[in-house]
Amino acid sequence: MIALVQRVSSASVHVDGETVGEVRRGLLVLLGVVDGDTEAEKDWLADKVARLRIFPDDDGRMNRSLQDVGGGALVVSQFTLAGDARKGTRPSYARAARPEVAEPLYEAFAAALAERLDGPVATGVFGAKMEVALVNDGPVTLWIERAPDA
Repeated sequence: MIALVQRVSSASVHVDGETVGEVRRGLLVLLGVVDGDTEAEKDWLADKVARLRIFPDDDGRMNRSLQDVGGGALVVSQFTLAGDARKGTRPSYARAARPEVAEPLYEAFAAALAERLDGPVATGVFGAKMEVALVNDGPVTLWIERAPDA
């Protein structure tokens, strides 16, 4: 499972011109499910994202988590995170989980993250063409990946 996590002042996702999810202070989580991912990767990643200390404390140090600041999260599915562009110029998505596996794990990840937070958790629409808008705060952007059975 792969997450591109961005600390945001605000983020929103739109489908067909309609806002389907938005969040104020918190995190935008672009989530890629890879072949072989299970509940174990989902739980590990939800814990990691909820407890990631990337918000400033009173001294300005990144020492607080999303749990600590009561922020929200916007979780957007993005299979292209599993793309491999090492060869040629057209990425291979062979590593990405099939939709019938990826969608339930994506939804379960968003639910697991919501269980760990006081703030809201919003989502995009799995498989839809989405437009994501964000104001990256910092900027702070992290790539978090846990291989299946790691």
